[in-house]
Amino acid sequence: MEERRRDFLESLLTTPGPSGYEADSQRVWVDYVSEFADEVRTDDYGNAVATLRGDDTSVALAGHGDEIGFIVRDLTDDGFVRLERIGGSDKTVSRGQHVTVHTADGPVSGVVGQTAIHLREGEEESVPEIAEQHVDVGAEDGEELESLVDRGDPVTFAQTVSELENGRLAARGMDNRVGIWAAAEGLRRAAERDVDATVHAVSTVQEEVGLQGAKMVGFDLDPDAVVAVDVTHATDSPDSPGDRSSGVELGGGPVVSRGSANHPVVVESLRETGADEEIDVQLQATGIRTGTDADAFYTARGGIPAVSVGLPNRYMHTPVEVIDPADLDALADLLAGFAVRATEDAPFSVDV
Repeated sequence: MEERRRDFLESLLTTPGPSGYEADSQRVWVDYVSEFADEVRTDDYGNAVATLRGDDTSVALAGHGDEIGFIVRDLTDDGFVRLERIGGSDKTVSRGQHVTVHTADGPVSGVVGQTAIHLREGEEESVPEIAEQHVDVGAEDGEELESLVDRGDPVTFAQTVSELENGRLAARGMDNRVGIWAAAEGLRRAAERDVDATVHAVSTVQEEVGLQGAKMVGFDLDPDAVVAVDVTHATDSPDSPGDRSSGVELGGGPVVSRGSANHPVVVESLRETGADEEIDVQLQATGIRTGTDADAFYTARGGIPAVSVGLPNRYMHTPVEVIDPADLDALADLLAGFAVRATEDAPFSVDV
């Protein structure tokens, strides 16, 4: 991956943006796409759209810019923070972690408390709910804590980006900073290829709490087709349940979903793009729902042809999500290729 592109990815991964608090990370994305887009705009909730102006055919490459996290629910009299979840945060990985409380006056460091193994009884090994866990910021009492932290402040894991063997990367928030990276890069690479269609790159807000940003953008933008770019489960690690195996592997290339929300004509366009441009594409079955912004886009304005395209990701919704940058580069190329052939493949409609 080129140095400039890697720097952009690391900036996204190290800038907190839990659902409802995405402004800082959205600003990183907007600054990057402003270098090559014809127009960049944001709405009242912070959804961001970068556009290359072309002919009447329009497609959108959309990732969600928010991440899971926590929120300060309450402050105790003895100086501890009580938490609630933002999105699908996992209670089994939160205790014993370093966290940052993002306050109006700046970041406050803390740790999620975990009773020492020496003090726990055997019957106490069940994992408490997030609402029963607490953050210790070092405050002496509730009065000091209230001078530092407010109820409603967002909280994220204090996690860095780590490079593993074979160039693979581990970090929190791969879900879905890699998606908005790919959408931005797909737009940039489409611009380099003098794309004919109008192409929108989108970074939505609040996907993790109900696909809310996509509902707003889908209504407002009304493209001819949309590719919702997200992560998907790589089920090639030892802890993946056998009955949930999908055949998706890290390093196997981007993943095109089939079934439910995924429009068959858009699916075929992406598969043909992969074949023509020699990009390895994996397939995934989604018989009921995709669990991505595609589920909101495809019913907007009476129906927008949509598809979910995923990046293989291990250990989703933990602080140590793992991806292969080779998959990510291939995903950006696939999106650019799809945009380039959009005018030829439109209209995206089922022949009945």
